[in-house]
Amino acid sequence: MALLARPRSLVLAAPLLALLLALAGCFDTSQQVAAPAGESSIHLTMGNPSGATADPDKPDNYLMRKTYFALSYNNAKGTPNWVSWCLKKDDLGDAPRWPQFYPDEDLPIGFKQVKPGDYTGSGFDRGHMCPSADRSTEESAKATFVMTNIIPQSPNCNQHAWADLEDYCRDRVRKKHQTLYIVAGPQGEGGVGTKGPEKIIGHADKVTVPAHCWKVILALDDGQGDASDATRVNRDSRVIGVMMPNDQSVEHGWAKYRKSVKDVEALTGYHFFDQVPAAVIGPLKERVDNEHIPAGHHKKPED
Repeated sequence: MALLARPRSLVLAAPLLALLLALAGCFDTSQQVAAPAGESSIHLTMGNPSGATADPDKPDNYLMRKTYFALSYNNAKGTPNWVSWCLKKDDLGDAPRWPQFYPDEDLPIGFKQVKPGDYTGSGFDRGHMCPSADRSTEESAKATFVMTNIIPQSPNCNQHAWADLEDYCRDRVRKKHQTLYIVAGPQGEGGVGTKGPEKIIGHADKVTVPAHCWKVILALDDGQGDASDATRVNRDSRVIGVMMPNDQSVEHGWAKYRKSVKDVEALTGYHFFDQVPAAVIGPLKERVDNEHIPAGHHKKPED
């Protein structure tokens, strides 16, 4: 018996249907388009406070993702807006102090190249934001001496309460096995060093002296030092905010300078730890840390 022939319209429709299905697959975004990659820098796990980008056309909020910290650079001021870093036990060690500061060659062409000598004779220390003692190897310690990690700090601020807080953070990591997410920076204009008030220092008015120095800290008891830490924050997590005047009135003992993180946000205009769910981080940022702070030893100044 002869087989029945298929209608010609169906013969043509089959390959056309296959083609349409294939094209549909190409435009199926759920299958073909990968989800955006997460932030690649561990130092930005908890957020990018000013929404900085690596766009040279925005030189006063220029994002630099470095190996040992991240920062937003302000070309007009010649300082970072903020420096952010993760501090965990593996980061600490006994690397020797690097002997000198140096300009940042990673800045785009046309940006200010602040040099160590621009601070000479100003009456201000070259104040680290991410401290060299927070890094364990010679390479990582050297990285903190780049001038984009430095601000003009009054010697008393840098060498007294600011240094005490740096020591305290390292003690929390060593003794309590915590992982800390820290952001620090300058604010405003005008400070008082050993030679009195000074608004601008350096050749060709390169560097703006800030009125205040601030730091915010998020401490995790079970932090892993990876991207998952943003989900580990809970209502019992500890946050610390600190604001200090950048002048010679600052003494030892950082606890007296504690503020809420919300207060630091009001001072700076930044938004901290925004990768943590708002329902969790919001109440934490309203608190002023009140944990008892014992008297401790004092480190040698960085400059």
